Amino acid sequence: MAVRYVRVDPIVNLFAPATRAFGTIAVVGRTSSTAAVIAKPVLFTNPDDAKDAFPGELGTAIELAFLQTPGPELVFGVPVASTAPDWAAGLDAVAALNVQLVLLANVPVTDTTKADGGPIHLLSDHVTSVSNTGADGSERMGVAMLEKGETDPGVILPNERMVYIAHNSTQDAAAAVAGTIAGYEPSVSLLLKPVNITSPPFKPADIETLNGPQPETAKTGPTGAGVNWLTTPALIPGNGVFMGEGYTGDSSHGKKYIDVVRFTDDVAFQLKARLINSIGNVRITRSGLRTLIAQLEAVLTPLLEADVLTGFEVVVPLLALLDKDPATRTAEETQRIHDAEVARLVQVLAALQYAGAVHRISISLKFD
Repeated sequence: MAVRYVRVDPIVNLFAPATRAFGTIAVVGRTSSTAAVIAKPVLFTNPDDAKDAFPGELGTAIELAFLQTPGPELVFGVPVASTAPDWAAGLDAVAALNVQLVLLANVPVTDTTKADGGPIHLLSDHVTSVSNTGADGSERMGVAMLEKGETDPGVILPNERMVYIAHNSTQDAAAAVAGTIAGYEPSVSLLLKPVNITSPPFKPADIETLNGPQPETAKTGPTGAGVNWLTTPALIPGNGVFMGEGYTGDSSHGKKYIDVVRFTDDVAFQLKARLINSIGNVRITRSGLRTLIAQLEAVLTPLLEADVLTGFEVVVPLLALLDKDPATRTAEETQRIHDAEVARLVQVLAALQYAGAVHRISISLKFD
């Protein structure tokens, strides 16, 4: 037998981080089916099954969501009674689902629906509460439509996790827009993305009312009032319908655009999914904390290379203390290390520079 001076016995224990879907929809709606189990979610992968199972507003909304290109792969239908529907029960059933977009079939924003206890108010509360207090990966956004022809942005309930759409359609515009959003990765802007729906365009004065007056200088960005609209731009060949903007329902907290909220949810899940394998395994040492940084960089570097991020920085304050010569540490620094070891808690700070898409171009033409 040959002498082996170096023997290698490979042991493979690969770790695959969990992944999160970005375009699964839940539709709560009325159905005329007497066989439907009220407030019990049913998963669909094609529109025909949905229309057969839930004839009426629910089946129609699911079909319209599926007809978008690109569109969702999975849609949950949650039936409620056609008369005196229990919207709260339907949304409670959605809370446990792994979905990222939620809408109510054929329910426009009105004074009645947005009042306390109204379906739109319940939807707004649902996406906020589940996103903030639900399990990891349960973050979501709601989609709602204004009444046909409505151009007053003041009718909405401000919420950065809501998407509002103004339209001139007899179809369920919320379902169509939700299907459109579902077809794109979280970091993609929804501006000028096609929507498969029939909706005559608004007049310029109506769009100015919805969006606010256009900026007078090249340094001023789009105004926005939290409401999107469907448009048919003359510069795009054909006669298609497109998203006029990609606003969320509230820009006061810095999340003015849909892709910002969706990307934040997605990258937060990716980071947690990558780090979960470190829990209980990585020790609070110099090498252990550098391992944490490497895990974060494994998620963020591909986003940087794909131009989704323009830069990022990961800082572990405790690592700076561990890197110091023990003889030069102050009593306070030594205590901070001790406290972290006792509590088994490590703080990590990550700063990400998000590369937003172009939404406006200002061209100055000078003729001599």
